[in-house]
Amino acid sequence: MTGQNSCRWPAVLLDAVYALACELEEARYDASLAARRYEVVDPTKRLVARELEGRWNTALERVAHLEERAALLDREVASRPAIDQTQLMTLARDLPAAWNAPGTDMRTKQRLTRILIQEVVIDLDDITNEAVATVHWTGGRHTELRVARVNVGRYPSSQHFSAVEVMRKLGGQWPDRELAVTMNRMRCKSPDSRTWTTVRVTEMRERLGIAPFDPTASHAETISVEEASRRLGIYGSSIHRLIREGILPATQLMPSAPWQVPVAALDSDAVRAGVQAIKDRRPPHFKARQEADKSLKLPGF
Repeated sequence: MTGQNSCRWPAVLLDAVYALACELEEARYDASLAARRYEVVDPTKRLVARELEGRWNTALERVAHLEERAALLDREVASRPAIDQTQLMTLARDLPAAWNAPGTDMRTKQRLTRILIQEVVIDLDDITNEAVATVHWTGGRHTELRVARVNVGRYPSSQHFSAVEVMRKLGGQWPDRELAVTMNRMRCKSPDSRTWTTVRVTEMRERLGIAPFDPTASHAETISVEEASRRLGIYGSSIHRLIREGILPATQLMPSAPWQVPVAALDSDAVRAGVQAIKDRRPPHFKARQEADKSLKLPGF
């Protein structure tokens, strides 16, 4: 490969060719050294001669193997299209053309992204309620992007409930652990402004004289999202999507409370069609991967 053409090939390919050439040169030297040692040995020392002959054959086999690799690499280099430096620099100045080209697949876009971006730093602006993303490009330039944050868990003042209201409405309908999660999600104010835990919910429920949740009681008419997920064979997030789309009817005793799904609705034609559509979108090896995840064991356990 001449110096004139060396700039036309990727640096990684040139490094591979150079490394293989050095390895081949070393192997040929070792084979020559083994040959000289075999030639000067006393023929009467058969064990020594046999050992040196074996080393010589091993060195020759290594040379033949490396020569074969070198020939394969030479053919690969010859089959690769040479890099047009002018065209490459033109694409560098017009990234949208390279990004939106018909032949640019997702893998190529991922490689371009890794080459162009060093890191992305995310910060929060509480004043404007935005997420601020700072992109550090290769070469030293920076770009700032602002994205509005989703107002998760923020309700109008008319939907703010006190902890006592929530407890009187939901107490006994769900386990205390579930109530703690719900009350934190609803931003219920506790007397000391601390996070709700199962123990704190239990203490308040008992002070208000509300019976605990009884899992043995009959709840034949409605079930939880988790139970609906188990019966339909889909994830809980898919159950929530069916509820949002109006396919699966469900009710809440109050905003952000756990959903109550009617058992009879699971057998409706609309729900069956929606569940089947979700399952049809799964990748071919979804079931095998799901079983593998269930049997996954952590090291040391």
